[in-house]
Amino acid sequence: MSIPVYIVAGFLGSGKTKFVTDMLTDENFSEGERTLLLCCEEGEEEYDPELLKRCNTVLVNLEDPKQIAGKRLLRLNREHSPERVIIEYNATWLMNTLYAAEKPEEWELAQIIDLVDANTFELYLKNMRKYMADGLKEADLVLFNRCAPGHNKSAWRRAVKGLNGAVRVFFENTDGTTDDGVSDEDLPYDVKADTIEIGDEDFGTFYLDALEHPDRYDGKRLHARGRAFRMEDMPKNCFVFGRHVMTCCAEDIGGIGFLCQYKDQPPKTNDWIFLDAKVEKSFSPLHGTDAILLIQEKVTPAGPPKEELVYFN
Repeated sequence: MSIPVYIVAGFLGSGKTKFVTDMLTDENFSEGERTLLLCCEEGEEEYDPELLKRCNTVLVNLEDPKQIAGKRLLRLNREHSPERVIIEYNATWLMNTLYAAEKPEEWELAQIIDLVDANTFELYLKNMRKYMADGLKEADLVLFNRCAPGHNKSAWRRAVKGLNGAVRVFFENTDGTTDDGVSDEDLPYDVKADTIEIGDEDFGTFYLDALEHPDRYDGKRLHARGRAFRMEDMPKNCFVFGRHVMTCCAEDIGGIGFLCQYKDQPPKTNDWIFLDAKVEKSFSPLHGTDAILLIQEKVTPAGPPKEELVYFN
């Protein structure tokens, strides 16, 4: 029988202990299973021993990354015979430390939740990007808490989605409400214009928004600068119109873009072009989901923009 493992990651003060406590006391999540709770840092809040006892939970504190190395996790599994495992994980340990640890074969990763304090997100992303991006890139769910009026949630959402396009992002507000941070009005270009002009600095925003909200662009026309790429197993008469993106660091550069149908001949591979195209909502084999298809109307040569890489911060 498999044992589900839930990882709740984040920096000190991001609300991990409260979140785990809510998990343990949530009747929709907990039905008295024997739970092994591994706590990888001494936080500002402590677990209530009586609550843990009522929730059939054993708490084990791990104060150093070396304590999850070797056969420690195997021994803990034999000692406590858990039916599920919750790991409150210290973001500064990096996820690879946990992935590399020897674990029982029956442990099966169920979900990674990354918690973010809205008041420190921009500071940590700027000054501790390696550690902040590590959890965001691996998470299934990112939850911003302590969001106040004036916080730039749409920009934060784009930054997270740029690191991890498949992740779900939610914001818990100080007034008790929750939202997904999506707002048409925050887009840096006019989606209601006859032709949507995508500035060089806005290509990343356009890419992420068109992936999430292809309906906004269906039937519209756009003008943008990008590069022409070729990929294996592409549909007939198509190239990829896109850009290169740096998601985390200089060593972590990939490509983003959408399929574009051409009329006669495709642009030369890797050439910078200005593309005028009609947009259709369509299933995208590049992304495995509904996105947009660009239908070429006009292509003109273009030099590279001032900044060739797209950044999602």
